[in-house]
Amino acid sequence: MNKKIKLRSIKKINGEVYLPGSKSISNRILLLSALSDKKTTISNLLDSDDTKYMLKALQNLGIKYKLFDNNKSCIIHGNINSFQILKKTTLFLGNAGTAVRPLTAIFSLKKNNIILTGEPRMLERPIGHLVNALRQGGSDIRYLKKDGFLPIHIKGGYVGGEIYLKGNISSQFLTSLLIASPLSKNDTKIFISGKLVSKPYVDLTIKLMEKFGVLVKKNEYSSFFIKGNQKYKSPGKFLVEGDASSASYFLAAAAIKGGTVKVHGIGKNAFQGDIDFANILKKMGANISWGENFISCTKNKLNAVQLDMNHIPDAAMTIAMVALFSNGITKIKNVYNWRLKESDRLSAMATELKKIGAKIEEGKDYIFIEPPSKFVKSKINTYNDHRIAMCFSLIALSDISVTILDPNCVDKTFPSYFTEFEKISFYN
Repeated sequence: MNKKIKLRSIKKINGEVYLPGSKSISNRILLLSALSDKKTTISNLLDSDDTKYMLKALQNLGIKYKLFDNNKSCIIHGNINSFQILKKTTLFLGNAGTAVRPLTAIFSLKKNNIILTGEPRMLERPIGHLVNALRQGGSDIRYLKKDGFLPIHIKGGYVGGEIYLKGNISSQFLTSLLIASPLSKNDTKIFISGKLVSKPYVDLTIKLMEKFGVLVKKNEYSSFFIKGNQKYKSPGKFLVEGDASSASYFLAAAAIKGGTVKVHGIGKNAFQGDIDFANILKKMGANISWGENFISCTKNKLNAVQLDMNHIPDAAMTIAMVALFSNGITKIKNVYNWRLKESDRLSAMATELKKIGAKIEEGKDYIFIEPPSKFVKSKINTYNDHRIAMCFSLIALSDISVTILDPNCVDKTFPSYFTEFEKISFYN
């Protein structure tokens, strides 16, 4: 395992990138396929730590699947009856929120005897609002250590009904309820209190459920109605589109130091909300072109922006890096949920950006970034957070090298990231 990687100062960025499958779509599709009535063939599946944890959990449940094409394709045989284990079983799910949260809801549907746990950081990430919502529907879930956090012991009992959920912590809580509710005994109506965060991820979930034959009635983002006693019906085949969050680093690199970079695998009709990153780059001054299955970006003069980025929290981190190469002070607002991710990303970003010479103002739910007058050569701590590592690779687009500590944390979503970044980098 590499303890660090040193990236030389890059003179130019140019080329094409074929994106790995979306993490958000991959784990949702794996679960929906496992819950469905027949066989599903998935292509362009993301091969990463998060999907491996989901697949390992499904394997432990007795779900049959076969990986091929270097683990980028999967034939999975759906079996809703597999999601019931009466013998006490512990599932370790690493730091994969896209596995922990929906599986919590699914295991609540039938009588079960399952303990969910994970890495130390996963045990610090809140799950209380989801547990409270599931308990309203009849679920028996108990905390084994600290209230509101993993590990939890799930014994089942969820039947649906009227559920009240706070929307200001994580959209994954609502996603989990949406996926489970069609399989519950009764109809479910979910009422959202407060402002719902990361709305595009909820839209993504609803669109994917539709692919499996289940409709969700949405009243703006204040309430959701799901009919009970349904079955998921396999679409037969499903192509996972490229990861829009991963695309952000390559598009940003082009905006900063291009040349032109074209990313393949997503386009103007992509499911993922993070494609709005390209629109923000355009607002900052970059030249953007869209196709059915690609986005390209060409360098231009960049200017600061002041935006609410609650809807694209992951890609907003990349905007913070673009800010270092822009004229003016960039203000990224309404991103409190950065603090609840794989690391406390507001604190981590502020700390590491200061290291390289940027002037930073960090608030409870915002970060203001003024570019450095001179970049300072630094060793970047990554906090076991894949997005910190990928973001700070962009420092190599300045006139200095940068050292990334624990670069293997990118295995969570993009194991080949540094290799792909090197392919479009030129040093002369």
